[in-house]
Amino acid sequence: MADESKWKQDGAGNSGDEDDEDELDDTAYKSAKDAVLFAIEVSRSMLAVPPTTDSKKADRDSPASAALKCAYTLMQQRIISTPNDMMGILLYGTEASKFRNEESNRGGVAYPHCYLLADLDIPAAEDVKVLKTLIEDEHKFQELLTPAKDSVSMANVLFCANQIFTTKASNFSSRRLFIVTDNDDPHETNKPLRQAAAVRAKDLYDLGVVIELFPIAKPGSNDFLKSRFYDDIIYNALPSDPEAPAPISNATAPSSVGGTDGRTLLTSLLSSINSKAVAKRALFSNLPLELASSLKISVKGYIIFKRQEPKRSCYVWLNGEKAQIAKGVTAQLADDTARPIVDKSEIRKAYKFGGEQIIFTPNEIASLRHFGEPGIRIIGFKPVSMLPIWANVRPATFLYPSEEDYVGSSRVFAALHTKLLRDNKIGLAWFVARKNAVPVIAALLPGAEDFSDEGAQLVPAGLWLIPLPFADDIRSNPETQLIRAPESLIDAMRIIIQQLQLPGAVYRPEKYPNPSLQWHYRILQAMALDEDLPEKAEDKTVPRYRQIEKRAGPYIKEWGDELEKVHTAWAEENRSISTSISAKRPASSAITEEGESKKRAKTASGVSGGRVQGVIENEVSDANMREHFKKNSLGKLTVALLKNWLLSKGLDGSGRKSDLMERAESYFETK
Repeated sequence: MADESKWKQDGAGNSGDEDDEDELDDTAYKSAKDAVLFAIEVSRSMLAVPPTTDSKKADRDSPASAALKCAYTLMQQRIISTPNDMMGILLYGTEASKFRNEESNRGGVAYPHCYLLADLDIPAAEDVKVLKTLIEDEHKFQELLTPAKDSVSMANVLFCANQIFTTKASNFSSRRLFIVTDNDDPHETNKPLRQAAAVRAKDLYDLGVVIELFPIAKPGSNDFLKSRFYDDIIYNALPSDPEAPAPISNATAPSSVGGTDGRTLLTSLLSSINSKAVAKRALFSNLPLELASSLKISVKGYIIFKRQEPKRSCYVWLNGEKAQIAKGVTAQLADDTARPIVDKSEIRKAYKFGGEQIIFTPNEIASLRHFGEPGIRIIGFKPVSMLPIWANVRPATFLYPSEEDYVGSSRVFAALHTKLLRDNKIGLAWFVARKNAVPVIAALLPGAEDFSDEGAQLVPAGLWLIPLPFADDIRSNPETQLIRAPESLIDAMRIIIQQLQLPGAVYRPEKYPNPSLQWHYRILQAMALDEDLPEKAEDKTVPRYRQIEKRAGPYIKEWGDELEKVHTAWAEENRSISTSISAKRPASSAITEEGESKKRAKTASGVSGGRVQGVIENEVSDANMREHFKKNSLGKLTVALLKNWLLSKGLDGSGRKSDLMERAESYFETK
């Protein structure tokens, strides 16, 4: 059995208790950053430009040019969205050779036919400009990307990548090598070179580097057989590094030059690379999942789906000669003397109760916040039908097995997933995310494998951990009188919905990016790269009105005519009811002077027409508030009344009704 104290929360600042400062071993520390190195092959077939055609969707780029444009696009994205991640570009198979300072190598060129176009580092604006110039300048492109006469050793390429990752990203939790090639067997007849490449690939695997292959099928052939060579150097299992990201995708389908599906090689490569560009960093690692009292496995948690928001990685000071990153400093001051607090022992933690500050010792606070060790404990099973759609009030976490603490976790996890999926069941679990976290009851929902339109895996098979809402998180819907449409109107609308279905009747969020967010990043990119500001943002969420009119225009007009007929008939049927109601209103609402004075008297002394005693125009007197406090009936007052009364006393009037009631009770408790 593994030691449960080895459980850890990934990332900084997630320990849940700022007072816990365990000593960390810096040598074993893994920075939560990502490093990607492109390895692009340069050969005659990779430089071959497809024949020109009249088709607008035909390929215009050679495979090597398309790969460099993909790297350029990814570098543009990273310089804004993930400025702390590293990226590099290595060309292999070139006539020229370059690897940092070649002069220091006594034996000549260290890695022949390997050209380090961009060293592995945090992308800067100058790096993006150099790569853009290379792509746009055809003369420089042809001069640099000249294929070598001799074949390049893949063992040498992998060893070069090993040296780059070791020297530049030795403590990164995610290190990945993207190989772009159209040669499925680089050492067809040379067995020693194949064995040497397998050894170098094993070294990268032991180092924690994940090799991702992006194959390109040659013209006239849609096949790229990985079994000829790359099955021996690409491992599907997890690396020995426990902090490395889990491989959530299978083999990438080969991109073809001049494909028949209307997708260009550049579009296909961009789709494949973007699907694997973001490292799947674990929200928590090796968390115990308890199936029974003596049966535990370990799992990792990932946030697969997250709301897109502008990311602010740092503050920038713009008042100087050039923009500089501002460094924040936090200082704690004494409340009475404004003296800087140096010693942490001077700080006391307290909670306000009954208008007084109740001070707790650190041990008392720790015991109050401790609900058991972090983990997931299954407490039962229920049918999937008992999990309503409105239970998804918080983001779900994707669970994947980990072999780090409990060997055999993958098999047990797979058996549990298969059983739940086959029997259409969910698991109910007690879930404590981290130390000192508030426990929640969660549902374990089995999820099947999901693929994109191109056949690339989007989400693997696993379990989704859905935190279930408490009773206070759910509010009842207001009572409304629904008018059900007749069947003729529903049938007419059903035809319109069928005509406006998305491809495959599936909504793909990645195809409709957030327009405001993309515009935000586009402006930042233009400022960082000294480019001209764009004139208009591309908004893919705008409906295509012409296509809608073409596909469903006549049906929409027919539905409108049918709606007019139905509404006319409904109005005729209900006209007598509305007429009788309007005829009775004047008699019931006629108020004499005597009746009006009676109503006022009743309002001042009791409850009339749903109004609360002592309430006049959203105001309540102190005496009536005290009466409600003594009778424990503050809940009968509206939010507006409570808020106005609190503001009149100089108290905070924001928050929910329960917060307002608590402040009112605290006020009277101290009086």
